[in-house]
Formats: sequence, structure tokens, C-alpha cells
Amino acid sequence: MESNVLSGVFVAALVLSLLVKFWLATRQMRHVAAHRGAVPAAFAGRVSLEAHQKAADYTLAKGRFGLLSAAFGAAVLLGWTLLGGLHFLNALVYDAVFPRFGGLAYQVVLVVAFSTISGVLDLPFELYSTFRLEERFGFNRMTWRLYAADAVRSLLLGLVIGVPIVALILWIMGAAGPSWWLWAWAAFAAIQLLAMVIYPTVIAPLYNKFEPVADEALTTRVQALMARCGFRAKGLFVMDGSKRSGHGNAYFAGLGTAKRVVFFDTLLSKLSVGEVEAVLAHELGHFKRRHLTQRIAMGLAVNFAGFALLGWLSTKVWFYNGLGAGVAANAPNDALALLLFLLVVPVFGFFVSPLMSQLSRKHEFEADAYACAQASGNDLAAALLKLHEDNAATLTPDPLYVRFWYSHPPASERIAALRLQTG
Repeated sequence: MESNVLSGVFVAALVLSLLVKFWLATRQMRHVAAHRGAVPAAFAGRVSLEAHQKAADYTLAKGRFGLLSAAFGAAVLLGWTLLGGLHFLNALVYDAVFPRFGGLAYQVVLVVAFSTISGVLDLPFELYSTFRLEERFGFNRMTWRLYAADAVRSLLLGLVIGVPIVALILWIMGAAGPSWWLWAWAAFAAIQLLAMVIYPTVIAPLYNKFEPVADEALTTRVQALMARCGFRAKGLFVMDGSKRSGHGNAYFAGLGTAKRVVFFDTLLSKLSVGEVEAVLAHELGHFKRRHLTQRIAMGLAVNFAGFALLGWLSTKVWFYNGLGAGVAANAPNDALALLLFLLVVPVFGFFVSPLMSQLSRKHEFEADAYACAQASGNDLAAALLKLHEDNAATLTPDPLYVRFWYSHPPASERIAALRLQTG
């Protein structure tokens, strides 16, 4: 009975989430298409009609692609769960691995096999997005050779880093008793924090080149800004983001004394020194307002709740049966429970995404306000407009779509708020 209830609730949540996604996406596409013919009055004279229409066409193309991806993802999810895909894979891996190598090896292989198949299923969509959609609008700089090299690097990192982490979590699940979820969460949290420290100097350089900022005027101005803000970093670096994409960005990486300031070369090529300073002041606003600390703490808290919930569900036979996967009587089911949980949680997590989006937009406004106090609000507004234009971000999104999905406020709202603060 409980299994049937879970199956029904899961299907209802999946169908409802898919319907909401389609409804929001079609609203967005209709709204953008309806405003494609004219630049919004607030941006008249600063954004060309050609750029405005390119952004509209890019948004519409991504929207249509997103609908197809969402439908395919829902079908694959049903295939893994209620249609028995994960149950079949589990039985196959069990027969091939468990009798010869034991429970831990069998479970690690199950996770690796699942991840590999999922990656293969997603590959056509990833290739189309990179080499057709992004290429069509002039953003893709990725070559097939670089794509293959990235794939090999990611595969090796998965084998060297990912597999041992999976093995550790599964070992804890099987060896630490009823409170395994608490120890697993502690181990996972420690790994996440360690990754933040080593990522800038160990992982990121495997994919991109990082060179010190050569522009002395920019370096002087940025260092003065960081001094005013009480921020210390190990260095200012330029990343060759242009070899993969035409999109620009800037970010902080690392924790504690390992923090780095990184600019995409595409960003530096498009913005003036004052505008770069204003963008960095915005990022420093996140640091000073403790947004990064809040997000890390929130992530740890969500993971804690997730591990606790998994610890309870993994002991319930109806959890497995209700999601189309039977429980093995003579083998550990920890990997199966973990995979089912990771498959199902996003379906229910979808319904709280507006709250997370709202919090993120609030943080962006706060960071903008801080930037206005430390740099030029006019430069920040000019930089935002350039980045929106260069990234083909629509200036006329559907308001409801924004409230549900946007992690950053639309350009019209951000620039209007900046004008109020700068007078």
C-alpha cells in the first residue's frame, strides 16, 4: 500500500512539475516574441534593434530546446524508476560483480554504470547545445578536439577523485550503523570544503590557463578597491574563457587565504577599467554581505537534511518498491537507495526553486548597492548592459518566469535600482 502511494505521489509531482515548466517556458517565449519588434523605451538609443532581436531569437531557441530537454528528462526518469531501468541495471551489475568481488565493489560499479549511461543519454543534447545552438548565435568557441580533451580530463578526474569519494560514502553507509547518514554527511561536507580550497590551483588549471592581469592600470585600481573593502586575495588572474565560449564573467574562487580573483578574457575585452572595477565591486559585495558564507551554510544544511532523509528512507522496503526497484535480500542496497534518492529529490525540490531564486535576486540587489558605495554605479549599469547585450540576454522576460527561475534580476530592474542609488 505504501509503495503504491509513493508511486502515485511521485508520478503526480513529476507530471505537475513538467506542466509548470512547460507553462512557464511558453509564457516566456510568447512574451519575448511579442516584444521582439522594438527595443524597450528604457534602453532606446543604447541597445540596437539588431542586438535586441538577436537576444529574443536566442531566448526563443533556448526555450524550445529546453522544452525538448525537459520532456526527454522526464521520460528518462520514468524509465529509470517505475519502468524498471534501474532495477534491471542493478540485477545485471549484481550478477556480474557481486559473486566475485563483494558488496562494495558491486555498489561502486552500479553507480559508475548508472553515471555512464546517464552521460551517454545526455550527450546528444549537450552536443546540440554546444555545436548547434551556441554556434548559431556566435557564442561557441569550442572545437571538437577541445571537447574530446575536456571529456577525457573529466573522465580521468571522475576515476581518480569521484570513484574514491563514492566508495567512501558507500563504505560509511554500510559500516557506520544506524547513524551512518551523520558520518556520511560530515565526510561529504569536508570533501566539499576541501574542494573549494584546491579547485582554483589544482582542478581549474587542468581546463584553462590562468595568467596574472597584465594591465597595470587595472591592477592598481582593483587592488585599491580590495584594500578599501578589506578583501585579501592571492592574486588577480585572467582566464582564457574565450577558447570555449564568447560569454564573459568574473568570479572569486577558493576559501580563506586561497581566494583568487578571476576575470574571463572575454570580460576584459568588452569592458572599460571603470566598468571592470564596478563588476568586481559587485562580487566583493557578495563577500562583504556574507552571501557566500550563507550559501555554503545553506548548502551544508540542505545536505544534512538530505542525508537524514536518505538514512530513514533507505530502511523502508516501500521506498524501493514504490520507485520500481526491488530490494536485494542477500546484498547491500545502499547504492540503489542513493541513486533512487538522487533521481527523485529534484522532482520535489523543483517546487521550492522560486524561494531560492528570490533569495538569490535579493543578494544580487544587495551586492549592487554595495558596489555603488565602493565604485561607480553608472559604470556598473553600463557594464550590466554590455554584458546583457554581449550574452544575448533578453531585456523583455516574462515577469512570472523571472520570479520562478531567474537567479539574477532582469536588467531593467537592476539598472532602475542603480539609477535610484546614483541619483
